[in-house]
Amino acid sequence: MHSAAKRSGVPAGGVRLEGSAAGSSQPGSSQIEIWAASFLGFCRVEKGLAANSIASYRLDLKKYTAFCPPNATGDVELVRSYVDSLYAAGLTSRSIARHITTLRNFYQFLLREGKVGADPVGAMPLPRQWKSLPKYLNLEQVNRLVQAPDTNKATGIRDRAMLEFLYATGLRVSELCTVELAGLTLDLGVVRVTGKGNKERMVPVGKAALRAVSEYLASGRPALLRGRGSKYLFVTSRGSAMVRQSFWKQMAVYGKKAGIWQRLSPHVIRHSFATHLLEGGADLRSVQTMLGHSDIATTQIYTHVLKSKLRSTVDDHHPRA
Repeated sequence: MHSAAKRSGVPAGGVRLEGSAAGSSQPGSSQIEIWAASFLGFCRVEKGLAANSIASYRLDLKKYTAFCPPNATGDVELVRSYVDSLYAAGLTSRSIARHITTLRNFYQFLLREGKVGADPVGAMPLPRQWKSLPKYLNLEQVNRLVQAPDTNKATGIRDRAMLEFLYATGLRVSELCTVELAGLTLDLGVVRVTGKGNKERMVPVGKAALRAVSEYLASGRPALLRGRGSKYLFVTSRGSAMVRQSFWKQMAVYGKKAGIWQRLSPHVIRHSFATHLLEGGADLRSVQTMLGHSDIATTQIYTHVLKSKLRSTVDDHHPRA
């Protein structure tokens, strides 16, 4: 690192060293902790990653830096020992793969910045993961779920609108809660969404959802805001944007009320949206665009859902199955 960069707390790559003397780290931070803070700053400022992605990286790196000896910078043996400790702690293959991916991105950043001479993670394979098929609701269950909120209350009108909107668009719950009022065009039936990596996309909204949202805008939202302003479409009684954790908990309540006893989450509705579209004949590329998947391989898992359903249909109804 150049001396000027050291004085300013900015490395050669131009990213401020969060956690250094110029940043927010505690005195006595190890070198690897300072590097981790710099990497997080890079992810936020340069890559523009979503807050949830950065929070996930931060948790993974906190665990890794706590494992490392004070003067360590990381080598193959250290990383292998760390991964072994994750297995010993009983983490799932999916969780371990996520930790390895975090370290891989971290050390690739350090290699580009000239902080390390080699990447100790690059050749490390990810643990084999069995892809579980996404859970989804049938149409009858979706109908029961959207009818579950009490529309005699402003919060119930909002929640029904959110459920209809979620099923009509397949948004991630974080996207749903941060949809802005200005992003919705009712007459065209489209909404502008900011997804992962701050990428914007336009998603069509179905008629049932538009009706529920129109009712919410006419009565539910004004009752919740009580004269206050908000740029967000879905708001709380305090006038702030709906919080995803609160909506997650409320969905579980509505799920039980609708007689859906599986572990219900907003992602199940997203899976239902994609599965029902493909069942109806939508092409995979269109579904990929609406879901905001950067890689079509992520969307292709829904074709496995359809194959699985076809297999069960044959097993249940064919006389010689």
